[in-house]
Amino acid sequence: LKYTSGAISATPSPDGKQVAFIVRGEVFVTSTEYGTTRQITHTPAAEKGLSFSADNRTLAYASERTGNWQLYLAKLSRKEDPNFPNATVITEEVLLPSKNVERTHPQFSPDGKELAFIEDRKRLMVVNLENKQVRQITDGTTWYNTGGGFEYRWSPDGKWFTLEFIGNRHYSYSDIGLVNAAGGSPIINLTQSGYTSESPRFVMEGNAILFLTERYGMRAHASWGSENDAMLVFLNQESYDKYNLSKEDYELRKEMGKTSKDTEKKKKSTANLVMVEEKGLEDRIVRLTPHSSDLKSAILSPDGESLYYIASYEAGIALWKMDLRKKETKLLHRLSRGWASLETDKEGKNLFLLNGRNMQKLNLANNELEPVTYSATVKMDAAEERAYMFEHIYKQELKRFYDIDMHKVDWKALTEAYRKFLPHISNNYDFAELLSEWLGELNVSHTGGRYSPSLPGERTAQTGLLFDWDYQGAGLRIAEVVEKGPCDKAQTLIRAGVIVEQIDGTAIGPETDACLLLNGKAGRKMLLSLFDPTSGKRWDEVIIPISQGDFNDLLYRRWVKQRAADVDRWSDGRLGYVHIQSMNDDSFRNIYSDILGKYNQREGIVIDTRFNGGGRLHEDIEVLFSGQKYFTQVIRGEEACDMPSRRWNKPSIMLTGEANYSNAHGTPWVYSHQGLGKLVGMPVPGTMTSVSWERLQDSTLVFGIPIVGYRLPDGSYLENTQLEPDIRVANDPASIVQGEDSQLKTAAEELLKEII
Repeated sequence: LKYTSGAISATPSPDGKQVAFIVRGEVFVTSTEYGTTRQITHTPAAEKGLSFSADNRTLAYASERTGNWQLYLAKLSRKEDPNFPNATVITEEVLLPSKNVERTHPQFSPDGKELAFIEDRKRLMVVNLENKQVRQITDGTTWYNTGGGFEYRWSPDGKWFTLEFIGNRHYSYSDIGLVNAAGGSPIINLTQSGYTSESPRFVMEGNAILFLTERYGMRAHASWGSENDAMLVFLNQESYDKYNLSKEDYELRKEMGKTSKDTEKKKKSTANLVMVEEKGLEDRIVRLTPHSSDLKSAILSPDGESLYYIASYEAGIALWKMDLRKKETKLLHRLSRGWASLETDKEGKNLFLLNGRNMQKLNLANNELEPVTYSATVKMDAAEERAYMFEHIYKQELKRFYDIDMHKVDWKALTEAYRKFLPHISNNYDFAELLSEWLGELNVSHTGGRYSPSLPGERTAQTGLLFDWDYQGAGLRIAEVVEKGPCDKAQTLIRAGVIVEQIDGTAIGPETDACLLLNGKAGRKMLLSLFDPTSGKRWDEVIIPISQGDFNDLLYRRWVKQRAADVDRWSDGRLGYVHIQSMNDDSFRNIYSDILGKYNQREGIVIDTRFNGGGRLHEDIEVLFSGQKYFTQVIRGEEACDMPSRRWNKPSIMLTGEANYSNAHGTPWVYSHQGLGKLVGMPVPGTMTSVSWERLQDSTLVFGIPIVGYRLPDGSYLENTQLEPDIRVANDPASIVQGEDSQLKTAAEELLKEII
C-alpha cells in the first residue's frame, strides 16, 4: 500500500529538516526539503506518540507489538548519516521493558537527557536515559479518561511541566496545570475554571503558557461544539508587565536593553531559567484572540509578538496571524479541512502545519507556505494485522469498559472462544461481523465492529416529489410536492396529480427505473416534461435536484410540521409541540426557540423524543423544562413576561419510543425522575452509556467501547435498565400509514387533562 496522505500524527525535528509521522500504524520520517521518506518500524501492530531528541538523531515512540504498550528508541547508528530519511542503518531498542506496565506518549527533555512519558494511561513519569532511574511526576488521581493519555509539555529549562488535568473532580472539564519536573510536588492549578481549558504549551522562553479555553465562546448545549479562544497565563509579573507595554514603550525597552551592561549581565545569569511566581497567577491571565471561533490550534512566535492560529469561520478553515502589540489580525492562507496542529522548529524560523490530508511548512520570515511531501509504502500481512487488532480490542475493552467487572462475563474466556475464528477470516466484512458477535457478548449498547469501505458509486438525486405508487399509467403521477424542495417554487405549475412523463428527454415507461435517470444529478439542472390530466396541458420545467441527505431533511421537517399541526388542532391552539431530533446543540436551540418563541403563550408543551439516536442533553433538557414561576415583570400595569424567562414554567409531557437510544434513554429518565412530567409511548431500552468509538489503524474499521456508566444512588446503572412510560401506547402500523399517531394524540389528551 502506498500513501501520500492520511497521516494520523506528525511532529517536526528540532532543526526543522525532518517530520516523523504515522501511517497505517507504522512510523515514517520524511525530509521537509526533498520528500525523501524512510520507514522506521515494520510491525503489524500500532505505534503512536512521536518525539525527536534535541540532536535530531533519536526518535522515541510507543508500540503495542508485544501485547503491551512500551517505549522504543530508534537511533541513527552511523555518525556519517545526517538524518533518518537518508540513514543507512537504524537501530531500535526497547526502553524499560515490561509485560504489564503501559508506557506511552514520550517526550524528550529539552537537553535530551531525560524522557517523559505517561504510565498506565494516567501518571506522568520521567526516566533518566543514562541511569534508567524513573520518577513520578503525577499520581494519576487527576485524570479519569482511560483513552491513553493527556497533553503535556516540558518547559524550555526542563524544570517544569504544563499539562491538562481534572483539578476539581469535574470530569470532563479539564484545567491547565503546572508541576515541578523534579517530582514530589502538587500540581498548581493555573485556570481553576468550570469551562474546559486544554492544549497547553510554554511560550515566551517559558515565562507564559498558551492554552485554549471555551470560557468566552458560544456555549454548546451538549458535549461538543463550543467555540474556543487562545489565552496566556503569565508565570511571573515581569513577563506580564512586558506584555502590557505599548508598542512605543516596548521598542524603547528593546533599545535600552541593547546598551545596558547590567541588562546583559542579568540576561546571562538568568538565561533559560523559568521563573514561577504563584502569587497573583489568577490575575495574569489574558485573552489573545479577538473573537471566539472553532479554533484548531494556536502557537506564538519565538519573540512572543505574533499569534498564529488555525480557525474555522464562515469562510472555512484558515491560518491567521495576529500582531499582539498592535491587535491586528490578518488571514495568511486558506487550508483544507481535517485535524490540524501547529509546531515550530527550535530556531523559530519555520512553522509546521500538520493535518491528515497534508503537511505544510510556513516560512515565518515571508509567510510563504510550501508542502512537506512524503511517499510511504507499507508492506503488510492482512491476517497478522487483523490478529493484532483483535488483541488490541480485547485489551482496550478490558482497560476502558465502564464496568470493571465486565458485566459479569469471563472476558478472557470469551476472547479465546472467538479467537479461533480468526484464521478463517480473509476480509474486513467478516472481521467486523466477528467483532460485533464477540463484543455483543458484553450485553451492552454502544459497541460492535463497523466496516466502512470507500466504494465508488453514483448517488441518486431527489426531485422533492412524492409519487403515487398505485398509479399504473405511463410516467410518474405526483402525490405531493414537498415544501422547500426543488419543485416548490413560486412560478412552477407542478402540483399533485400532474404526471412526470420524461426526465431529461427520456420517457418513463412501465419498465423504466426512474432512479437511474437521477443518478449523479444533484446540483445540476434537470428538465422535467410534465402533463396535467385535468387541463390536458403539456409543458417543460427546469429544476435543480438535491441530494438524498437534503431530501431526508425536508421529509423530517414535513413530519414535524404535520405533528405540530395535529397537536394544535386537537388542543384548539392551547398546546405546542416540539421534537428533539438529536441530543445535540442544534436540536436544543431549535426547541428553545420554539417553546419560548411561538409557543410561549401556550398552556403546555408536548416534547417528542421518538427516533432520537442520542448525544448529550439530559442536563439541558432538565433545566429547560424545570421552571417554576416566581414572579411577573410588570410595566405600568401591563404584564410583560413571566419569570423565569429562559425556562419553560408551565406543564409539559414527553413522548418516548422503542427507537430511542443512548441519551434519548437518559433524557426521558431524568425528565421523569425529576418529576417534570409524564412519559407517554413505548418503553425505552436501557442504553444510557457514553461511548468512545475508536478507529483502528485500518481506517475502514471502527469499534465501540462504552466508557462511562450512569450509576443511581442504589448502586444500579441505567444501562440495561428499561425505562417504562407512565402511559403505554403502541402505534398500530395500519394506522401509521393512514397518517394517524395514537401516541401523540394520547399525550396531547393527557396534558390537556392536567391543565384543566
